[in-house]
Amino acid sequence: MQKHRKNPHYKKIAIGAVTLGVVGIPTAMAGLGTQEAGAAPVAAQAAASATPAPTAAERVVILVNKERAKVGCRAVKVNKKLTTAARNHSKDMAAHRTMSHTGSDGSDPGQRITRAGYRWRTYGENVAYGYTTSSKVMAGWMHSPGHKRNILNCAFKEIGVARAQPGNYWTQVFATRL
Repeated sequence: MQKHRKNPHYKKIAIGAVTLGVVGIPTAMAGLGTQEAGAAPVAAQAAASATPAPTAAERVVILVNKERAKVGCRAVKVNKKLTTAARNHSKDMAAHRTMSHTGSDGSDPGQRITRAGYRWRTYGENVAYGYTTSSKVMAGWMHSPGHKRNILNCAFKEIGVARAQPGNYWTQVFATRL
């Protein structure tokens, strides 16, 4: 495994995916709310400003679902257990300054997902290093055929995303439940 030096121009991405089966689970799209006639616009603005901005991980999920919609895939839903697996792997990579699909304990993505309590039928993992924003890491993944294949795999139903510092170590975990 290669250690990474602090070079803001050095960016790497890596991919790993295993497909063990496909299960179709229908999901419903959430509709947009509408404002009632006569409601005060000031109240709507106050409510909007009270909503916190999405985190970097949440922005990645939004971008993933935009890309999936373009090819007719249903949106993936955030899963807390997959997010835990992604967060733990990103923290591990940052702590060891190494980008890999193999954890410092020798674990592979499937083992980490299982350890987080998720019973999976199929999964995929994308990792990246050095990208400073959600948009930049997504652009990197979408320009890599293997990463793009994971993002646009309609068999995946759920996602977990995390970024850890120092060094912007990103992990996306896609999966479908058993």
